[in-house]
Amino acid sequence: MTKASFDTEFRGEHFTDELPSGEFDNCRFVQCSFAGADLSQCIFTDCEFSECDLSLVKMRNTAFRNVRFDDCKLLGLHFDGCNPFLLELYFNSCVLNLSSFYRCTLKKSLFNDCRLQEVDFTEAILPGSTFTQADLSGAVFEQTNLEQCDFRKALNYRIDPERNKIRGARFSADGLSGLLEKYRLRIEP
Repeated sequence: MTKASFDTEFRGEHFTDELPSGEFDNCRFVQCSFAGADLSQCIFTDCEFSECDLSLVKMRNTAFRNVRFDDCKLLGLHFDGCNPFLLELYFNSCVLNLSSFYRCTLKKSLFNDCRLQEVDFTEAILPGSTFTQADLSGAVFEQTNLEQCDFRKALNYRIDPERNKIRGARFSADGLSGLLEKYRLRIEP
């Protein structure tokens, strides 16, 4: 039987084995460690994670509905295994290196001041998302819907306009080399 937690703050907890319940509504997790934990089948609605470590967490059919991550470590996560129903995520000052958003639908998501190195965005649907000060070194964009996305302040991205949907996406003049790399052009100031 699944228990639920409502309007609860968890501070400095270590959830490496098991969470106290499977459904969290309007909960706040501060300086908690979930590293390597199994969050499969858990439901997080209107929750916030602040200064938490969720590295290598298992997330089979985990639901994240309007969930915010601030200053969190989220290494090697497979968001592609999450429950897609109402999936809504916002990231601020997080490390998401080596994570996967393969085929995820994340409309108007925020990736603010995040490290997204070697992240897989293959076939993801991300229209209207914002990548402000996001380091996208080695990130993979392949058949990705990036329409209306804001990359004006993103860093180190490589996006092939012929292999991705970028209509209405915004880029800065400084980032044009990330769109034209495959042509091996020399772009000089």
